[in-house]
This record gives sequence, C-alpha cells and structure tokens, in this order.
Amino acid sequence: MSEAASPPLRKDARQLGARLWEYQAERFPVFKHGALIAAFGASAVCLSAILRGGAAGWPAPNPLSIFVAIAVLFGFFFQLRVADEHKDNEEDTKFRPERPVPRGLVTLAELRAVAIGVAVSQVALTVWLDWRLLGPLLLVWVWMAVMTKEFFVPVWLKKHPLVYMISHMAIMPLIDLYATACDWLPHGDGGHQGFGLTLGAFLLLSLVNGSVIEIARKCWAPDQEREGVETYSKLWGPGRSGIAVLCVVLAGFALAAFITARSGTGIWMLGGLALVSAWCAWCAIDYAGTPTTKTSKALETGSGVFVLTNYLLLGVLPMLPVMLHAFVNQLFSGL
Repeated sequence: MSEAASPPLRKDARQLGARLWEYQAERFPVFKHGALIAAFGASAVCLSAILRGGAAGWPAPNPLSIFVAIAVLFGFFFQLRVADEHKDNEEDTKFRPERPVPRGLVTLAELRAVAIGVAVSQVALTVWLDWRLLGPLLLVWVWMAVMTKEFFVPVWLKKHPLVYMISHMAIMPLIDLYATACDWLPHGDGGHQGFGLTLGAFLLLSLVNGSVIEIARKCWAPDQEREGVETYSKLWGPGRSGIAVLCVVLAGFALAAFITARSGTGIWMLGGLALVSAWCAWCAIDYAGTPTTKTSKALETGSGVFVLTNYLLLGVLPMLPVMLHAFVNQLFSGL
C-alpha cells in the first residue's frame, strides 16, 4: 500500500535512531527475535556440517559461515516486517491507528531506506563468504517481493486463508536454504549418503516451525478479538485453531525425529525434542479447551520455546563439543 492512501500524519520530531529504537521494541524486538533467529541460522549451518561429515566425523563449521548466516537472516526477517508494514498499511491506519506507522512514529519511506541499507550489507556479507550465495539471496528477495504484492491475487488469497498462510510461510524454506548453503556451498555436501533428503526434511521443518508460530500468535481469547484484525481463533474458532497448532507441532516433531535419526545426533537430543513437543502440544490442547488470555499467552510462549529448542537440539547443541574442541586446538596451536 502506498503512503498516499494514509491520512496526513503528525511526524515525530525526534532523531531517526531514537524513533527506530522505539519502533523495534513494538514491532521487531531485537533481543526476543534475535535469539530465535540466531538459533535458526546457527542450527542450519551446524546441521549442514553434521550431514557433510557423515560417518567420517563432524567437521567444525566455519565461524564466518555462522556469523554471515545469522546476520543475513536477521536482515531477512527485518525486511519481512517492513514488507508487512507496507502491505497492511491501509488496514492498520483504519483499525490499528496506535501502531508506529499510522501514528507517525516512523514513515514507510524511512523503513524502506533502512531495509535497502540492510540489503546492501547482506550483499557485502554474502560476497565476503562466497559470491555463489547471491543466488539463494536473490531467491528470497524475489519471493518476498511477490509476497508483498500478495502474489497479484490479493482478493482470492483473502478468501483462502490456509493457502494465504502456506504461500507466505513458503519463504521460510528459502531462507533456510540460504542459511544451510552458507556451509555446504563453500565446502560441498561431503560423503553423507542422505544429505539431500535430510536437508530437504530440514527445509520442510522450517515451514512447519514458521506455521506453528504464525498460528499460535493469532490464537486469541474471545475477549481479545478486535474488529479488522484477522486471527485464526476468529476464523476457525478457538477449539479448531488450538487443534491446528497441535497437529502442526506433531508434524514438526515427526520431521525433527527423522532428521535426528538420519544425522545420528543421539537419543538425548530426540528425548529433548519429545519433551518440548509434548509441552507445546499440551499448551495447544489447554487453549483449545479453555481459550482464555492466560492459555492464549501460554500457547504463544510454548510455540516459541518449541521452535527455539527444536533448532538448538537439531544442530547447535550436538555440534557444540566439536566447535569447542576446534576452538581450544586453534587457541593452543597459536601459543
């Protein structure tokens, strides 16, 4: 949506930096989102290294690969937020005037400028690691662009909310493809016989994990519903939306268990996945039976913990001893 569609705003007179800091606290909390994005990016790189090693042993991933993956992914998710601000500007102005853009804290033009600056840094980081990663980078941006245009069929998509969600969540495997490529593209896929299949399952898991968070954060209590705000609890009813989260969590656990078995990360990791999946599943059941503000918040928290723990257990924690060993060896070799 264009800024011309909005009524004249009283622009905040403070410096842009101060206004952006307030904006992030409301719409893109750096530390809250940063933890999940860091786990996502690091897990993707570490799992790729695990699969590359196969039976021959796990090679420690390049620290630069982890850094670039996390930094570029953080930029992707910020750009997605900016894209949403443009896409939802008309509805926000009408139904949610307290949000930062409608109330004049920041303008769409300012957010676009920051997003472009982030894009420049993403290109620089990508080329620094391996110029061939520009392909996956551009693929994410192309999908993001057509998403912002609602795939040029906005009315049809609004009438098919499940297709709408899946079409938008489909960007997650593309982002995941970039993150894993930060490891396997510079090094090759090594000797793991099932590298492609297991990596494909991990990309699919990122779609499932994104859907868990997306549905759970829009499962509200009846007294929380607002005019003009689309939620799954309003669309499907609290009971069915809670059951939907439950089903997606179970699908996520099945994929994670498959990846764990294929990568050989061990029974402890599988046990941890089972425990956190069971807790999130219980939160979904509790909300479905008793849709209150408390159970709604617990479901949103549970979904975030499920996804965060999922990524940590699949790649980061199994690889941690290998990375620490490599770090210690490098430290003492330099003495």
